[in-house]
Amino acid sequence: MRIEIPRECERIGSLQIYGLQKVYELDGGEGMHGQDSVIERIPSEVLYDRMREMAIVVPVKNERLKLIEGVLVGIPSPCQVIVVSNSPRGPVDRFKLEKEALENYGKFTGKKILVVHQKDPGLAKAFVDADYTELIDEKGLVRSGKAEGMIVGTLMAKWLGKKYLGFVDSDNYFPGAVLEYVYEYAAGFAMNQTSNTFVRISWHSKPKIMESSLFFAKWGRSSVNSNMMLNRLLTHFSGFETEIVKTGNAGEHALTVDLALKLEYAAGYAVETNHFINLLEKYGGIIESDKTEALQENITICQIESRNPHMHESKGDDHVEDMIDASLSVIYHSDLCPELLKREIMENVEARRGDESPEVIAPVRKYPSLSQLDLDTFLAGCDEALNFNAVTVRA
Repeated sequence: MRIEIPRECERIGSLQIYGLQKVYELDGGEGMHGQDSVIERIPSEVLYDRMREMAIVVPVKNERLKLIEGVLVGIPSPCQVIVVSNSPRGPVDRFKLEKEALENYGKFTGKKILVVHQKDPGLAKAFVDADYTELIDEKGLVRSGKAEGMIVGTLMAKWLGKKYLGFVDSDNYFPGAVLEYVYEYAAGFAMNQTSNTFVRISWHSKPKIMESSLFFAKWGRSSVNSNMMLNRLLTHFSGFETEIVKTGNAGEHALTVDLALKLEYAAGYAVETNHFINLLEKYGGIIESDKTEALQENITICQIESRNPHMHESKGDDHVEDMIDASLSVIYHSDLCPELLKREIMENVEARRGDESPEVIAPVRKYPSLSQLDLDTFLAGCDEALNFNAVTVRA
């Protein structure tokens, strides 16, 4: 891959946020890894080395089987695939159908796939034994939600001994886009060789049908709102207006497993924006903390613009509005958020929701950092119980 080096960087405490990087060549060929002026060439073998240490988590809920298979087609073969399903077990057992489809797919490809159900009692027991009960609902099972599935996938990656962790949505129509995302994850890790690297993808475009023609929109509605408010927050602390954040709610993102275990998670559609906020809270040096050692760590956020268009399942306007509200909520309720920005957020909500807008945007559920989980106990529980109703396909 040939990719430009970052043009801009915002530094807040020990957190470095690099500006958007453009991909000039998806396959840069073999040879030496090196930098030529402003372009870095990352050979295919270097990318493959990163992928061999990478798990790709695909959260699933009621997606069409052909759509899931198309996503798996795009994931490069060196990667470990982890499918975390929250599909219903009745009246039709959707999870059973998913397992059978993935087992059959694995026979033909030899791809390394671990499939686990989010509501498995064995999984819930492992969390309870590890004293991480915040994730458990009133029925004694792991709560429903994408963020909860991402937490499960993160810990499965740790259980499998992976160094890097990437997420891909299961409703992507273009296998080629998925392939590109994973290559860009690997490129981000190759360019930033630290234990605390976060790679976030900005879509090149989202195709839409407008007046019988294809229109390649640059930004989605949710991205526009979350990016704008995150940049306003950074501007407040730096004193210089910035537009550095382009991936405020990027579902396609990857990070080192070490960093994933340090982050707090927000439930629902807030999970990606909350990663930005939590990194600022922990490593920005803005909020006083007795954990001063955190400020000695270097945390890097790398943003890469993809070249493939991104097309996913349309879930309606209400879904988009809920995503925007959840993203803005984690900014509004953060201790970092100044009163002026809170007023701007509520003006945004009122402009979109009209008479239905609340006086104060509702907070979302937060989960503590996985560093508070008894990791050894949890992993031992996985060794004992990864029956989990799971299926493992090995190459």
